[in-house]
Amino acid sequence: MINNLCCRNKLVLGWMMLARMYSRETIKEYLNPTEGICKILMSHPKSGLDTALDQSGIRVSPDVVEEVIKRFENAGMLTFRFFEWAGMQRNYEHSIRAYHTMIESLAKIRQYKIVWDLVNIMRSKRMLNIETFCIIMRKYARAQKVDEAIYTFNIMETYGVPPNLAAFNGLLSALCKSKNVRKAQEIFDSMKERFTPESKTYSILIEGWGRDPNLPKAREIFREMVDMGCNPDIVTYGIMVDIFCKAGRVEEGVEIVTDMDAKGCKPTSFIYSVLIHTYGIENQIERAVETFLEMERNGVEADVAVYNALISAFCKVKKFQNIYRVLNEMESKGVRPNSRTCNIILNSLIGQGQTDEAFRVFRKMIKICDPDADTYTMMIKMFCARDELEMAREVWNYMKLKQFVPSMHTFSALINGLCDNGDVSKACVLLEEMIEKGLRPSRVTFGRLRQLLIKEGRQDVLEFLNQKLNLLVKEPLFD
Repeated sequence: MINNLCCRNKLVLGWMMLARMYSRETIKEYLNPTEGICKILMSHPKSGLDTALDQSGIRVSPDVVEEVIKRFENAGMLTFRFFEWAGMQRNYEHSIRAYHTMIESLAKIRQYKIVWDLVNIMRSKRMLNIETFCIIMRKYARAQKVDEAIYTFNIMETYGVPPNLAAFNGLLSALCKSKNVRKAQEIFDSMKERFTPESKTYSILIEGWGRDPNLPKAREIFREMVDMGCNPDIVTYGIMVDIFCKAGRVEEGVEIVTDMDAKGCKPTSFIYSVLIHTYGIENQIERAVETFLEMERNGVEADVAVYNALISAFCKVKKFQNIYRVLNEMESKGVRPNSRTCNIILNSLIGQGQTDEAFRVFRKMIKICDPDADTYTMMIKMFCARDELEMAREVWNYMKLKQFVPSMHTFSALINGLCDNGDVSKACVLLEEMIEKGLRPSRVTFGRLRQLLIKEGRQDVLEFLNQKLNLLVKEPLFD
C-alpha cells in the first residue's frame, strides 16, 4: 500500500514538473501566427471556428497554412474548414504544397469527392503536376481501391498532365506498397514499351516482390534489370539486402554487401541499419555490435536509423543499460533521437512490465524529441492497463497542450480505457470529439460503447452518436 502511494506520488511529481515546463512553452502561442491558429483549431473543433479565426486578426501566409495543415493532417474535416477559411483571406493564394497536403489529409479519411473538387480547382489555376496524381494514386492504393488508382493514372492526360516515367513509377510504387505487386507487374509488362524502365522502376518491383514475399520473382526482376543494361544502383542493392534479411536469409544479404564492396559500391548507413536490425531480431547481439563497429571503421557515419536499429537489438536482449549508453553516444555525436527511438524503448519497457521506468523515459525523451501518435497511444494504453485513468488523461492533456491532433488509435485507446473503468459519459464526449474531427471509430470501439449505453438504458445518447456518425459517413463528400 505504502509502495503504491510512493509510486503514485512520484508520477504526480513528474507531471507537476512537466506542467511547469509547459507553462513556459504556452507563451509561444502568440509569438507567431501558426501557434495562434493551432490553439484556435484545438479549442474550436467545429462550431464558431470561422468566427474565432476572423476575430483573431491573424494574417495567413503560404508557409503558415502549409505548417498548420501538416500539423492537423489527422483532423481531416476540421483541417479542411481551416483550409477553406484561409483560401478566402485577402492577398492570399494556396500554394501547390498546401493543396497536396490537404488532398493527402482528406484522402486519408476517404473524402474523395472533395479531393477531386480540389483537383479541379488546381486545374483551373494551372497548378496540377505529376505529384498531384501520384498522391491520389498512393492513397487509393493504400485504401485497396486498386481500380481507382489505375483510373487516376489513365485520366491524367485529360487534366492536361500527360503521364511520364515518374507517374508510371508512382503507380507501380503505390500498388507494390499496398501489397498489389501482381497487378503492378501486369501493368509493367503491358506498358514497359511505352515507358522505358530505369533502375528505380525495377527497384520498385523488386521491393514489391520482396514484400510479397516471393524471392525467386525478385531475383528474376533483378536479372531482367541487368540483362536490359540497367545497372543496379545503391538503392537497388539496399532493397535486395533488405528483402533477404526480412526473409531470414541474412547471410545472402551479407553476400550482396560483399559483392557491392568488390564493385566499388560502398554500403550505406541504411544497409548497415538493416543488418544490425536483423541480427537484433535473431538475438545475435554480438554480430549486431560488430556490424556497427565495422560501419564506423569503414568511415560511414551512423544516423538515427542505425542507432535505432542498435537500440532495438539491445532491447531484444533486455540490455537497457546499453541502450542508455547508446543515447549518450548519440548526444555526444549530435545525432538527435526521433519518435521512433522513443517508441522502441517504451515498447520494450512496457512489454517487460517496467512501466515506472517507461514513464521516466517518456518524461526525459519528450524534452529532446517530439512524440508521435504511437508514443501517446502507448502511454495512454499503459496507464489504462494500470487502472490509472487520471494519468492517462494527463498524457492526453499534455498531447493537446502540444497541439498534437490524436489519431484514431489514440482516441480509441482512451475511449476503451474509460469504458473499462465504467466512465461512459466521458467516453461519449471523447467519441463525439473524435467524430467532429472527421475520424471514424473502429467497429470494436464503437461496439463496446454501444453495449455500455444499452446496458445503462441510455438509448437517447446512442441515437445521438449514431446520427453524428451517420452524418460523417453519409455526408455527400464520398466518392
